[in-house]
Amino acid sequence: MQALYELDLSPHAPADVVARRIEEASLTEEQARFARELVEGVVEHRAALDDVIGQAATQWPVEQLSAVDRNILRLAIREILMNNGAPIRAAINEAVELAKVYGSDSSARFVNGVLGSVSVSLANKNNAGGEAGPEGED
Repeated sequence: MQALYELDLSPHAPADVVARRIEEASLTEEQARFARELVEGVVEHRAALDDVIGQAATQWPVEQLSAVDRNILRLAIREILMNNGAPIRAAINEAVELAKVYGSDSSARFVNGVLGSVSVSLANKNNAGGEAGPEGED
């Protein structure tokens, strides 16, 4: 989350940011690999993820969201839609917890609402036989 926040607000190279954050956190190789995959996935599909956020939060232009909320949503939507193996409810719960720690007083409720809308949309698409998400778009 901290790497995504930094990348959103600075011109730093993603690989450099992730490497520094991994070193600072003293992650195991498995944890480091997972962190790199998450950040790379969000960076690679940022436009598609922002489109999903925009469809779920129609009254809030993505660029006007706080950087914290925006990046929590990007991370969670990437986990939900791009099939990294995380159960939808777990991804939503983790995002809400991040919002409680790093966001404003209303962030957790906002993040939960947007992700709830995304999960309903995903369920409707799956029930209709549609595609699950923006994988490969961008």
